[in-house]
Amino acid sequence: MNIVILSRGPSLYSTQSLVYAGRQRGHQMRVIDHVRCNIVIEKGLPRIYYAGERLRNIDAIIPRIGASVTFHGVAIIRQFEMMNVFSVTSSEALLCSRDKLRCLQLLAMANLGVPKTVFTDFTMDAGSIVNAAGGVPLVIKLLEGTHGLGVILAETKNTAESVIEAFNRIKERIIVQEFISEAKGADIRAFVVDGEIVAAMKRRARPGEFRSNLHRGGTSIHIKLTQAEIDTALKAVEVLGLDVAGVDMLESDRGPLVLEVNPSPGLEGITKTTGVDVGDRIIEFVERSVQRRRAEVLRGD
Repeated sequence: MNIVILSRGPSLYSTQSLVYAGRQRGHQMRVIDHVRCNIVIEKGLPRIYYAGERLRNIDAIIPRIGASVTFHGVAIIRQFEMMNVFSVTSSEALLCSRDKLRCLQLLAMANLGVPKTVFTDFTMDAGSIVNAAGGVPLVIKLLEGTHGLGVILAETKNTAESVIEAFNRIKERIIVQEFISEAKGADIRAFVVDGEIVAAMKRRARPGEFRSNLHRGGTSIHIKLTQAEIDTALKAVEVLGLDVAGVDMLESDRGPLVLEVNPSPGLEGITKTTGVDVGDRIIEFVERSVQRRRAEVLRGD
């Protein structure tokens, strides 16, 4: 098969892992910077051009779309979908999961546990926001933040109100969440591929830090999930329509709480921590999906 990875970082571990896994399984692998793609919208003839070349005869794409270029990335995925190319992550699922507020709303509506979250539109009544979130300590997050950036732990009411007011003055959209103290600076990532959890790890923040992201010096260990954690992770990706995702959860006194569902999760941390070749599992999923689509065409479905 001809498989394209949409990635701005061809040398990144995640991209190279997928390229290697695909080539090992006999596929033609190509990395394309989606930001350099142009689309032509025309009745019955959707086209994509990359550096002046019209892209043809592609069987599948694996989007690795960064949060900062979500709008453009979604447009490129949608164009590939119009060209009947299989995408590991659909355009709508990517758009939905990248919207942190909408994501939490959908998860809560599906009766999944999430931290109590408050969102407001630049109000200066910061005190009422703090009270609605359950008081301090609490966590304040930029809606557009990634890798733990734009995440602040406010331990006093004065600090919380000051931070909220500061973000509101500069028109930065935020969410305010309760702080889950019993998680003790750790979270769980479950890596889901095609309705199956293929690997899971617990990440713990370094001393003096509450964010457990590996990018911020956190550590990780391979773990076995509880049944409640398995059920929560699988239902979360189902609600959002994702086939490949990293589901981040906190252990709490009231069960697993979903922090975030990442549609382009990094492969390095989970692979090195668990020993599972996650890239290979993703390529296997691509193979099954493309073969299934071909069989449906032959049957005339």
